[in-house]
Amino acid sequence: MRAVVQRVSRAQVTVNGDITGRIARGLVVLLGVANTDTESDADYLADKIAGLRIFEDEAGKMNRAATDVKAALLIVSQFTLYGDVRRGRRPSFDAAAPPRQARALYEYFVERIRAAGLVCETGRFQEMMQVELVNDGPVTILLDSLKTF
Repeated sequence: MRAVVQRVSRAQVTVNGDITGRIARGLVVLLGVANTDTESDADYLADKIAGLRIFEDEAGKMNRAATDVKAALLIVSQFTLYGDVRRGRRPSFDAAAPPRQARALYEYFVERIRAAGLVCETGRFQEMMQVELVNDGPVTILLDSLKTF
């Protein structure tokens, strides 16, 4: 499971002209699910993201986690995080989970974030979405449950 985590001052996701999720200060999480992922991958990433110390403390150091500052999260499914372009120019998505598996793990991940006491908004799974955000910092972190980066 892969995630691109961006600290934002505000963000929203729109589907067919309707806003499906909107947050103020918090994190946007673009989440990709691999065909080998299980609930343990989702557990690892949910715990890691909820505890990431990427919000400033009173001294201006990144010392506070989303749980510390009561940040909101906007979680958007993004299978293209598993696009492989090592050969050719057209991405291969063979490593991405099929929709049924990906949806189940995406929804499980969202529930794990909510269980951590965080407000969590979402996009719509398997829909064309427009994501708008104001990256704060900018701060962008890449995470992989296999710890490859």
